[in-house]
Amino acid sequence: MSYRVDLQIEVNDQNLPNQAQFESWVGAALSGRRTSGEVCIRIVDADESQALNREYRGKDKPTNVLSFPFEVPPGVPLDLLGDLAICASVVAAEADEQHKRLHDHWAHMVIHGTLHLLGFDHINDDDAQEMEALETQLLARFGIADPYVAPGDATDE
Repeated sequence: MSYRVDLQIEVNDQNLPNQAQFESWVGAALSGRRTSGEVCIRIVDADESQALNREYRGKDKPTNVLSFPFEVPPGVPLDLLGDLAICASVVAAEADEQHKRLHDHWAHMVIHGTLHLLGFDHINDDDAQEMEALETQLLARFGIADPYVAPGDATDE
């Protein structure tokens, strides 16, 4: 598999994953679905996230991850999947609020966003179940628990 991750860090944050981690999470999401491609991951602050969310989704607040799939025009030899804009402060706040390890939540956001670039969505319940199951499966490869089960909610049956 041949893929590239262009990482753009626009925040001063010492708790960010490294290039290799971002690449491994993108690679997991692409595995079996796409053999090549480039993804640009831009780590942004709350202001930039809010501006992008307002402009492209009509929601005037920062959000965890925004996905911008790239549609390559016919005949153009470009293997660009698209861009992810991930808000570092939102990811950190969510991890804290949800009692998740920060690293694990970063992995989830990268995998979630990359799956969006591949055409997965969660607008209706069936699509949401499919996408969440796939995310859970991919995260398990990294030893990360199901992100849709709150810590302490899992039962042993």
